[in-house]
Amino acid sequence: MKIYGYVRVSSTDQNEDRQLIALREQGVDEKNIFTDKQSGKDFERPNYKKLVSKLKTGDLLYIISIDRLGRNYEEIQKQWRLLTKDIGIDICVLDMPMLDTRNGKDLMGTFIADLVLQILSFVAQSERENIKKRQTEGIAAAKAKGVKFGRPEKEIPDDFEKIVRAWEQKKLPFEEVLKKCGMSEAPFYRRLREYRLIKNSKKP
Repeated sequence: MKIYGYVRVSSTDQNEDRQLIALREQGVDEKNIFTDKQSGKDFERPNYKKLVSKLKTGDLLYIISIDRLGRNYEEIQKQWRLLTKDIGIDICVLDMPMLDTRNGKDLMGTFIADLVLQILSFVAQSERENIKKRQTEGIAAAKAKGVKFGRPEKEIPDDFEKIVRAWEQKKLPFEEVLKKCGMSEAPFYRRLREYRLIKNSKKP
C-alpha cells in the first residue's frame, strides 16, 4: 500500500500551505503529494490526472476536504466512484472523519459514507453557488454606487493637446508621444478618442 495526498487551490494567488501541513502530519511523503493550482474556469488538473494514473488497489489517498475532488456535485461523485470503486483505493477526508473508507467496510458503513458524501458534496456546491451569487450582487451594487473596478485609468498629461498636435503635424514620433504620455498604444488611443469627444462636445 502506498499513501498519497492531493492538494488543490483554485487560483495561483491562494496559499496551499494549510493543506500541505495537514498531509505531512498524516505522514504523507513529500514526493507523493500532488498539487494543482488553477483558475475557476480551468479544471484540467494535470497533477490530479498524474496522481490517478499512479494509484493502485489498496492505496490510501488523503485530501483536506471533498471539494478538492471536483468543482460541483456531479464531479465530486464521479471522482469518488472512480477512486473507491473502479480503482479500489481508500480515501480519508481530513476535515470529515466519517468520510474515511478504511472504517465501516460492511454494508451499513458503506451506506453511511455514501450518504454523507452525497450530502456534503451537495452542500459544498450550494455554498460555492451562494458565494458566487453574493459576489455578483455585491459588484452590481457597487457599480450602481459608482465604484469602478479594474486598474485606474492613466491620467493624461497637462500638455496632452500640445503633444497630440505635434504628433499630428509629424513633428513628434509616435514612440515619443507614448513616452511623454506615459501610456502604451491602446490606452493612448482610448484617451485620445475620449479627449476628442469631450473637445467636440464643447464646440458651439
